[in-house]
Amino acid sequence: MGKMSDNATHPSQTTPNAGSTESSAAAPIERFDAFGLSADILRAIAQQGYTTPTPIQAQSIPIVLAGRDLMGAAQTGTGKTASFSLPIIQRLLPHANRSVSPARHPVRALILTPTRELADQVAANVQSYAAHTGLRSAVVFGGVDIKPQAAELRGGVEILIATPGRLLDHIEQRNTQLSQVQMLVLDEADRMLDMGFLPDLQRILNLLPASRQTLLFSATFSNEIKRLAASYLRDPVTIEVARRNATATNVTQTIYEIDGSDREGALVQLMRERGLTQVIVFCNSKLGASRLARRLEREGIAAAAIHGDKSQLERMQALEAFKRGEVSTLVATDVAARGIDIADLPAVINYDLPFNAEDYVHRIGRTGRAGASGDALSLCAPDDKRLLADIEKLIGREIDKLPLVMERRSRAPRRDEYRGGEGRREWSDRGERGGRNGHAPSRARPAPVDDFFLRPYEAAPAKVEAAADAADAAGDQARKAPKRQLAALLGGGTPK
Repeated sequence: MGKMSDNATHPSQTTPNAGSTESSAAAPIERFDAFGLSADILRAIAQQGYTTPTPIQAQSIPIVLAGRDLMGAAQTGTGKTASFSLPIIQRLLPHANRSVSPARHPVRALILTPTRELADQVAANVQSYAAHTGLRSAVVFGGVDIKPQAAELRGGVEILIATPGRLLDHIEQRNTQLSQVQMLVLDEADRMLDMGFLPDLQRILNLLPASRQTLLFSATFSNEIKRLAASYLRDPVTIEVARRNATATNVTQTIYEIDGSDREGALVQLMRERGLTQVIVFCNSKLGASRLARRLEREGIAAAAIHGDKSQLERMQALEAFKRGEVSTLVATDVAARGIDIADLPAVINYDLPFNAEDYVHRIGRTGRAGASGDALSLCAPDDKRLLADIEKLIGREIDKLPLVMERRSRAPRRDEYRGGEGRREWSDRGERGGRNGHAPSRARPAPVDDFFLRPYEAAPAKVEAAADAADAAGDQARKAPKRQLAALLGGGTPK
């Protein structure tokens, strides 16, 4: 979730759909206590250090409190999570109780997210806001053991945060039921459609009461999202902070043009020239992310990769190491990076330009959050010009471009150019002749050799004669020994 900030000054608009009679001329709310939130919620907000609502929060919270369906679009990092979690908690307060009976804690609010990381992030925020209310919340997602999640659900929760696939698993196992859901939130709904969750979403929506309140929140609104909203939302109010698919003005975007022959080397040079000590690097493929992380490690840069092939535990460990500063570079794919919220992340780098232009908006939204400044750097080879054109068309502006002149330096040896032992490397003939730039690798000075091992062999005369006598004696003994009988199959016979 994006943190609330006093620095959010983006233009915004509220657009009721056809049939709505709501006016958009209301003055913006500048304090959280003006929303009519309970003292317990305000205390939790103050403990998080938040003071002033962002534009998306100022416009969304009153609408959600009024029970209206909503479509909210805002740049990533502007506080969408608080826009729906705060009013949901407020509306559920009459149902808060301390009973131990699971029947007293049915699921009343369901929040669906596309990825595990985003689900975990939203759950952490919801738990902090509801800390003093007595409302229970839980999060379920795949990649981890389902049994602890099932036990928590059977104990009863009012607010459930889930990914679609794992939620259906729990429903099939009858660990939870959704017949009393009053509010549904589809967070990052465009990403859920991109990931093919539409059939799962339809199955889940068919299990919910028809009289529910439905909220859609996303950084972008595609035409597919609007069609989904037309099917499942009732007379929704549409809120767009800044224009659709806009990027944050506090993020400096730069395209570095490269020839494409050594993209990995260009990335390493760019990171060192900019002095980046904490950065997320985006790749288009899981295999590419893993390879790039290994290359960065060989270059002396502490890096870790997160993608869909990693277990949930591995992804969470990598993310925590990145937050603690133990890993300076997090190499991620789009799916794994959705929902990552790093405070004061200085920069992101697009190692590969995304195939989907809208992913560019989500990627650079990882930096410049909560009004802070950030840098969005992208590598662009000649083959990437079409992807760049799609991005610039989407965001409605041309991105500044700079050439990245590669320095002449010895490249790191490939695996087939050396074989390593404990503490030493033996270069092959190709490696000794030098790399692409003709530079021979430095070799350690050989250790001095004892002259004894360089002299020719000289046998002592007495030992030579003794060896000859022993050989003659062995030959005589062999000639006197009786002949061994051969089996019939080998041409032998029975002695007569």
